[in-house]
Amino acid sequence: MAVEKFIPIKSVDEPEIDERLEAFSTPCEGKEPYVLMVLGDSMAPEFQEGDVVVIEPHNLVKDGSYVVALHNEEYIFRKLRMVADDRLYLEAENHAYPAHQLESLDQVKGVITQRKRPGGGRKNMKNYT
Repeated sequence: MAVEKFIPIKSVDEPEIDERLEAFSTPCEGKEPYVLMVLGDSMAPEFQEGDVVVIEPHNLVKDGSYVVALHNEEYIFRKLRMVADDRLYLEAENHAYPAHQLESLDQVKGVITQRKRPGGGRKNMKNYT
């Protein structure tokens, strides 16, 4: 039986700032797309460990979207499922991992719009809408 492991993702909206460093502004202020590397096998086979995904913080969220969401004070990467009675779930592609219910769409912090596998150029790239 697989053991689920959550790896926390730092929010770009709430960065940790070392008080010894001078804070400064950047063009990426939480509204800009960002990238993350996939760790673990919870989203396999669609996403493999080492894949890089592009996340759009303000993209349209719909049933079946791959999202980064805040769940139990941790950020996780899952597929969003919207059930007929307005319930929301985060599902792993790897069925060894359980689904998690969301309270609201406010917990969704971004939508995956692109996946890039290491090596191989454009043939290892996939877009999601």
